[in-house]
Amino acid sequence: MTTETDPNQDEQASVDESATPAESPVDDATPADDAAKPVDLLASDEMTAAEREYQAALRAAKVLGLGGEPSADTDDTDQEASELAARLGLDQPTTAEPETTDTSFFDEPEAEAEDENAEPPDEDEIALFDPGDGRNWYVLNTYSGHETRVEKNLDRRIKSMDVADKIFRIIVPTEEELEIRGGQRRQVQRKLLPGYVLVEMILDDDTWYVVRNTPGVTGFVGTEHPVPLPAHEVKSILKQMKTGSAEPRIRVGFEIGDSVRVTEGPFDEFMGEVDEINLEKGKVRVLISMFGRETPVELDFIQVEKV
Repeated sequence: MTTETDPNQDEQASVDESATPAESPVDDATPADDAAKPVDLLASDEMTAAEREYQAALRAAKVLGLGGEPSADTDDTDQEASELAARLGLDQPTTAEPETTDTSFFDEPEAEAEDENAEPPDEDEIALFDPGDGRNWYVLNTYSGHETRVEKNLDRRIKSMDVADKIFRIIVPTEEELEIRGGQRRQVQRKLLPGYVLVEMILDDDTWYVVRNTPGVTGFVGTEHPVPLPAHEVKSILKQMKTGSAEPRIRVGFEIGDSVRVTEGPFDEFMGEVDEINLEKGKVRVLISMFGRETPVELDFIQVEKV
């Protein structure tokens, strides 16, 4: 017995078989798929520490806009990159400094010209220079006529008691004078402040003891405690000493009204009375009695002597 098949049924089955493709397993991956899949190097456990730090540096550069577009990554990678950027100082904002023109080259000649034309410092200003160590000028009372002796005694005590770093200068204020006496001229030192000596020192218990117990010193000028001498008074004394050395004053051994005798010149051995003294010119006017009346005669200081 022969069985007949339906042609339409065979045609439909053929169509269904051709329309249904063969399904591949989902888990099987082709080599092309493996090549397209990104490799996360930072997440790899086989990377060395240097490679991880290098990758973190690249990530930090991308975060700061120094590289290309940042790629998606894990939170741990972002945190590590941020920490590295902070450690390298790349997270600090940078500001452009304004350009400046160096004009020191053009200023140097002018500065040199000012130095060349500058006046030398005054000696009085140098003497009064205060280095800020607490030093001051003080005035000592001494026995009259013992000023120079006090200066020498104090200088020896300073050296022997090792206080030279606290007691600096000792000054007996004097000025030079041209003395005319007995027809002779000679230069002498006249004391500006008889009975006083100036000392520059840092006052403390040790220096007070050294100075106060110097032979000839009767004490410091002051009520209860030594009082520093004002700077302008020290400057005035130093200036007077300097002026006296440059232009010695003339001191004569007579005064107006004194009787004098002429020692030389056309009126030698004449007696007279001092009528006027001119220190600037070095002249003295003497009233000499001649022919029953007094005649004024102008003479040099050296030509007369007190009787």
